[in-house]
Amino acid sequence: MFLVGLTGGIASGKSTVSSMLRELGCPIIDADVVARRVVEPHTPAYSRIVHHFGPEILLENGEIDRQKLGELIFASEEKRKLLNSITHPEIHKAMLKEILLYFLRGYRYVVLDVPLLFETRRLTQFLNHTVVVYW
Repeated sequence: MFLVGLTGGIASGKSTVSSMLRELGCPIIDADVVARRVVEPHTPAYSRIVHHFGPEILLENGEIDRQKLGELIFASEEKRKLLNSITHPEIHKAMLKEILLYFLRGYRYVVLDVPLLFETRRLTQFLNHTVVVYW
């Protein structure tokens, strides 16, 4: 399987490129979408986040209040590292599962839309090519 990493900074046009590729029929795995999915209630990451950061980070419906959690992690590098140590492995595991599913469906290539591709470095070892969108 041929894997392409798609990355770029904020407002670089990466989402536009991703949308164009999707319209052309390219299978896209969006790390931001996966990141939201792995912290939904009743997932392992959700449970660990609530355990470490407390129930005060939850909305009334039980979902994580992303604004409250964001305030906590941007005020403390230690808390940001803790959150990343919880979420990043789950995100990467979920993305690898999606890659496998596309492979089993017969796709020959997949585009991984990952904003922090080089910063996290976990997926770069699997990529055949990388596209950096820069404006």
